[in-house]
Order: sequence, then C-alpha cells, then structure tokens
Amino acid sequence: MRTIISVVVPTTTLLLLTAVGMDLTAEDFARVRRQWPLVVVGLVAPLMLLPPIALALIWWFQAPPEIAAGILLVAACPVGGISNSYSYLARAAPALSITLTALSCAGAVATVPLVGAAFELALSRPLGLRAPGPMLAAQLVLFLGLPVAAGMLLRWRAEAFAVRYAAALQRAAYIGVGILLVLIILDAPQAFAVSFATGMPVAVLFVTASVLAGWLTAAAVTGDRRNRFTIAAEFGARNVGIATAIAVTVLGRVEFARFAATYALIEIPILLAAVALFRATEPRLPA
Repeated sequence: MRTIISVVVPTTTLLLLTAVGMDLTAEDFARVRRQWPLVVVGLVAPLMLLPPIALALIWWFQAPPEIAAGILLVAACPVGGISNSYSYLARAAPALSITLTALSCAGAVATVPLVGAAFELALSRPLGLRAPGPMLAAQLVLFLGLPVAAGMLLRWRAEAFAVRYAAALQRAAYIGVGILLVLIILDAPQAFAVSFATGMPVAVLFVTASVLAGWLTAAAVTGDRRNRFTIAAEFGARNVGIATAIAVTVLGRVEFARFAATYALIEIPILLAAVALFRATEPRLPA
C-alpha cells in the first residue's frame, strides 16, 4: 500500500500542476507583479496570524505534547503546493497562488527558524526548528517549477489541445485527490483511527480558522473574490511534507509527524468543500 501511495502522491501532484500551467499565461504573472501589496500580505500575514492561532488551540484543548508539537510544526511551515490546485479548481487566481507558494517555500529556510524562535519565547522552552533546505529546493524545482512550466509550454505550442482537455484534467484532479485519501486511510486503518480521533478536532479548527483568517486578511486589501479565495487557500494549505521531514530528520520524533498527516486529511476535504462553495456562489454573467 505504501508503494502505491508513494506513486500516487507525486503523480497526482504533477498532473494537477501541469493542468494549472495549461491554464496560465505570461500575462497572469505580469498581473501578479502589479499586485505586489497582495503578495506581501499573502507572505507576511500567515507568519503573524497562524502562530497565535496554533498557541490558542493548544491552550484551549490542553493538547498533549505530541499534538502540540504537531500544531507548532504545521503552523511554522511554508505553504503546501496543493494550494495551487485548490486555486485552479476554484477558478480563482492560480498565478498568484504559484507565486506565493514559491516565495513561501524559498523563504522557509529563514521563516521556519524565525517562527520557531517566537514559539520558544511564548512557551519558554527550546524547539530547535529549522527547515531542510535541499528538500525545499527539490520541491520547488520538481513539484512546482517543472510541471507548471510544462503546462504553460503545452498551452503555447498546442493551445487547442490545452483548451480541449482542461475540463478532463480538472475531473482527473478531483479523482486523484479522492484516491489518495482512500489509500492513506487503508494503509493503516486502526492507527489512523486512533491518531485521527485525537487530533481531528484541533485540525478541523486549525484549518477552518486559518482559511477564515486568510479570507478576512485578503478582504482588507482586495475586492476581488478570486484573490481572496487564493489567499485563504494559501493560509489553510500547509506544507505537511516539510513538517514531517522536520519532525523525523531534524527533531528525531516520528510521533510529532502524526498530526501533520491528520491535518492533511482534514485540510483536503475542507478546502475542496470551500472550492465547491466558491464555485457555487460565483456570480453568473448575464446571458
């Protein structure tokens, strides 16, 4: 089962981000450059708002050490690449999402220790958080840059093909994410049930509060609901791969990574529901 999951995860990611690239043009990124205040807010606001949310949830739930450590890890990590897929599926602002994801991951070598230091001050105990630079670089190149560039190149060289199969790729993206969820649960159903029951309430509130904070923050700087959704998705989609890597390789505590897995399983259905709600409430153009 783990072998299947290890194949499905990168395949789904590559498929999703290639589809995102097929829907983008150079003008989309030029527009993002003109929206630099929105980019600054999308990068800085999560660093300021997510840590207090994490600390509040730890206090409210009196979370056990492994859950508390997992929340802190998730809050400290950069944006996850899956956020680009949410923005794409919602027909929001994929170019803005890609820009924020890339900049967030590129800066994580500095921001993760910075947020970790803030947590250490708040909790009065050392955490030793630092981001694995090689893994971040690999994610940026292999699972963000290359598939998006390939999709944009395909649109440029075969626009009719890209337009024709865009809807089919969207459907494949939904199916791929659903299969991934099922495989993760079936991999170890009993262990998943125990971990999920313990961390689920915290994860649900963390995802929901993060998305809401992102939407309200974006509302203060833009009236475009597509940009608001994209910022909200960036807040909610944390890079659980980096969280897991820090827990296992830096801290040497596998149990700290369990909350990251629970968070991912909660994040995906909540944000897919947000995508569906956003699409359902999209203003209709006059006939």
